Amino acid sequence: MSRIRRVGRYGLGTGLVLLVAGLLLPETRLVPVQGAGEGDWHPQTFWYHPWGRSGVHKGVDIFAARGTPVLASSGGLVLYRGELARGGKVVLTLGPKWRLHYYAHLDRIADTGFHVRAGDTVGTVGDSGNAAGKPPHLHYSLLSMLPLPWRMDDAPQGWKKMFFLDPTAHFELGAGR
Repeated sequence: MSRIRRVGRYGLGTGLVLLVAGLLLPETRLVPVQGAGEGDWHPQTFWYHPWGRSGVHKGVDIFAARGTPVLASSGGLVLYRGELARGGKVVLTLGPKWRLHYYAHLDRIADTGFHVRAGDTVGTVGDSGNAAGKPPHLHYSLLSMLPLPWRMDDAPQGWKKMFFLDPTAHFELGAGR
């Protein structure tokens, strides 16, 4: 019985440390396509409506030549690396502030292991998934796992804005170029 309590306390303590660390660790916010700048995406791409089957575009499409390196915008744990119907070849990471970084339509996925640092290559720009036949680009979404209810508004699907963040507002332009 005492061993169970020790494990429980250890698990709870570890969980609290991870939660606090996730909230306090500094967040790097690189533009996730090597060499890309503001001219490589449309300034109103985030939350554009109407947008196909998803209704609203919940990220930014950064256009570049096929094969251009896609960089980790921030350090984090790799939660998923594989293929999805709409996103094609994708990488999903969990970064500081409990934010998910979603990289989609990749041409190639890099074998990064379980952890990436800001600026590490996670793949290359492509047109996989529902972007097939369109100009190569990276679809990048940034999500908060912690709800931010003050961000909700009356836009289509506006309640989801408490989770989806505008990636372009978070980029540190000029960093990592």
